[in-house]
Amino acid sequence: MNIDEQFNLIAKEYDVNRKKFIPCFDDFYEGTTHFITSNITEPKRILDLGAGTGLLSAFWYQCFPKSEYVLVDIAEEMLDVARKRFAGLKNVSFQILDYSQRLPTGEFDVIASALSIHHLEHGGKKELFSRIYDKLPKGGLFINYDQFCAGSIEMNIWFDSFWENQLRESGLSKVDLERWQERRKLDRECSVEDEIGMLQKNNFREVKCIYSNQKFSVIVAIK
Repeated sequence: MNIDEQFNLIAKEYDVNRKKFIPCFDDFYEGTTHFITSNITEPKRILDLGAGTGLLSAFWYQCFPKSEYVLVDIAEEMLDVARKRFAGLKNVSFQILDYSQRLPTGEFDVIASALSIHHLEHGGKKELFSRIYDKLPKGGLFINYDQFCAGSIEMNIWFDSFWENQLRESGLSKVDLERWQERRKLDRECSVEDEIGMLQKNNFREVKCIYSNQKFSVIVAIK
């Protein structure tokens, strides 16, 4: 089963289970978004890559309700959930698009993504970061809220083992855990250090990991 099929399958219960799958959910999503948005002016246009149900954009919208939002995802049923979340808002639009191949037209002040880019092969990540750089104005931001491996094999075993134990104790159903294990086969994680290096090679002038809790980190890159 490919990526869009996997995420279409879980679209309806995706947000309900997200806090169980991400033990550090509040800090990872809300805390870091508050930190970033408190340090920038309201962007004109924000692009959400692999937007899914619109969860990340919802946190940004709380801070910047006047910005224009473009939500992109390859899974149509995931975006259907996002459409319901933002129903009636004229400044939020949706595109079914494979962002690994191309990005929407126009320039964006902020390009963000949550738990999506780790599905790309490392070569695909590098190509995407180059296209993202070209879409940003000087001073524009790229923010990646994502899942990473540790910098060493031994420590990555620690990370994975602890996360798996947390999920087993979270109350997730057997079916949810089995689906998660299938989705894990699609993961192509890199380390935070490796991704920072990729972004620096794409000429971002400032790259910083602003949050990290084992598997989950948030990287900010400024053009």
